[in-house]
Amino acid sequence: MNLLLVSPVLLPMTTFILCLLLRQHRGLVALISALGAAGLALAGLLLVGLASQGEVLAVQMGGWQATYGISIAIDRLSAAMVAITGIIGLATVLYGLRHDEAGSLASDFHLFVQGLLAGVAGAFITADVFNLYVWFEVLLMASFALIALGGGRRRLAGALSYVILNLVATLLFLFAAAMLYGATGTLNMAGLASLAATGMLGDNAQAAIVLMLFAFAVKAALFPVFGWLPASYHVAGTAVSALFAGLLTKIGVYSLIRIVTLVWPQAGLAHEVLLWVACATMLVGVLGAAAQVEIRRILSFHIVSQVGYMILGLALASPLALAGAVFYLIHHIVVKANLFFVGGLAARLVGSERLAAMGGLYARRPWLAILFAIPALSLAGIPPLSGFWAKFILVRASLEGHAWIAAGVALLTGVFTLLSMSKIWNEAFLKPHPDGTQGLRATAGPRSAWIAVAALAGITVMIGLAAGPVMDYATAAAAQLGNPSGYIQAITAQGGH
Repeated sequence: MNLLLVSPVLLPMTTFILCLLLRQHRGLVALISALGAAGLALAGLLLVGLASQGEVLAVQMGGWQATYGISIAIDRLSAAMVAITGIIGLATVLYGLRHDEAGSLASDFHLFVQGLLAGVAGAFITADVFNLYVWFEVLLMASFALIALGGGRRRLAGALSYVILNLVATLLFLFAAAMLYGATGTLNMAGLASLAATGMLGDNAQAAIVLMLFAFAVKAALFPVFGWLPASYHVAGTAVSALFAGLLTKIGVYSLIRIVTLVWPQAGLAHEVLLWVACATMLVGVLGAAAQVEIRRILSFHIVSQVGYMILGLALASPLALAGAVFYLIHHIVVKANLFFVGGLAARLVGSERLAAMGGLYARRPWLAILFAIPALSLAGIPPLSGFWAKFILVRASLEGHAWIAAGVALLTGVFTLLSMSKIWNEAFLKPHPDGTQGLRATAGPRSAWIAVAALAGITVMIGLAAGPVMDYATAAAAQLGNPSGYIQAITAQGGH
């Protein structure tokens, strides 16, 4: 059992080492990378099955008594996030089998993807603030290498924009963690939650937590600290930007959800601030998308707006709202990664990401049009796809909580999202290509890339059609978040070995 609990980190780390040792064997590295990502997805699904039984799974590493040492805890939310991480990782590896770069850079792509997966999965399963910082550092280094992979002035400029603000946020996180340890004597999440429950978190500790939450807000690309995301995601290779779009901001969202529900489980001032931040994030993101003329820049701004929905669920803090946030996380990771994948295939076919230079794809590649329509309509919240149910739950929770403005903003953001997706559809798929049939290439990418896109589209449809079971899981996850006593007990019950 303990091996399964640490497998979300062990699998990508082992795969990383193997890819590093076999770096010169490009085909073998790709195969190992695919197997490693598949293993992570399988481990995540097994953890979902175990977590569905209702118990929080925990293990204490290094033989130290909790709340010291390295605590790992997996509840319904973290198990689902590990599973989705593996699925998106596998899709990214399949999409990138014929990487844009040649030679050793292709092997480096798989190497750094595994490093990033290790950091993401580690962040999801850790139950210690300092170890969360460590995993942030791991994924920051891997993501910086991925975004700069292949060089070039444009990529390096985007990488610089990405790394500066994220590095500042990470350093703020470290400073906040030091403040918190000085004020409480512990960085274990269960220990902090216990102190909060007994009213023993002093002003210094609360100030440290606020600073930490600001660092997470940067990672999540919340208003007003979101500018790094649309300035950087569109410059990376398609597979890399899709991986980032699916996973990286969700680390910040997950961290916000985890810390806020542990330390301030009841609605209060922090939730009121988050509510207005969520509304501003939704509006600014979707309006920014409306002003863009390139596919990936449009989609990048929509990441910002959609993160606002997730934070809305956290801010409302009701059981239904938290369930909506969990549902939205699961839905959005799949949909957003797939939209970047499809955008990459479309851009490869027409040779440009600028909408004015695109066109004719519906007539020449109808399957690609369908594969775009599924995640696009889901992102906009059209029934019966997954995005409809996610938005419906959050709007209903807003109305039940008398958050009328938030409900209106959520609905308005959905309308503008649909308009953005319609703009891409009309420009890239419906209108004729400016250069006629001569403007379209023969192929958009390897078969594995199409398999990845089709699989994610199928998952989107499946989540929409099976919304009941998914909502049941999200509701149970929200119940664990709203009452963290089980999480605390599972960690503190772990003794030394």
